[in-house]
Amino acid sequence: MSATVTAVEDAAPPRPRPASLTDLFVSFTLLALQGFGGVLAVVQRELVEKKGWMTKEEFIEEWAVAQIMPGPNVVNLSITLGARYFGWRGAVVAVAGMLTCPLLVVLALALAYAHYADSPQVAGALRGMGAVAAGLIIATGLKLMPALKKNAMGLPLCIVLGLLTFVAIVVFRLPLLWVLGGLGGIGWAFAYRGLR
Repeated sequence: MSATVTAVEDAAPPRPRPASLTDLFVSFTLLALQGFGGVLAVVQRELVEKKGWMTKEEFIEEWAVAQIMPGPNVVNLSITLGARYFGWRGAVVAVAGMLTCPLLVVLALALAYAHYADSPQVAGALRGMGAVAAGLIIATGLKLMPALKKNAMGLPLCIVLGLLTFVAIVVFRLPLLWVLGGLGGIGWAFAYRGLR
């Protein structure tokens, strides 16, 4: 590593990061409380656009890893991000922020739903929320598309793999594990070749 590169790195402005474990906990709590029905859009907006803790490229890569791990995607991402800045304590605090308050809210809503589940107004409201959640996910995907230009596979191949994934899941209704193993493996091979 040359002295010039080191000097340039030293001169770069400090990257935004959580100020403390409390900041991490509060940030993930607020993020989780906003995530009704479509947390992907909220996570991307909060962590990339507002806080700047991740770049778009990092978000796409780490969200992909979070999706193939067992458990909720956003919880996996919170573990990764918390561990990056504060080690194991950050991972624990981030998960606690993601789960504590939403758990209480979900329990309260479950009790309320048990009383009003037969109401046509409640059923209509839930259908409307599903449509909004789908719209949020599509909008976030479109917003992240430009970041794929820097992907090792290139934008055209990324689009092809995305379309094939959509067809496999929506049209042919293949199990997610098959799609991840098949198309995910193909994507991994192309990315590996592109990075060599």
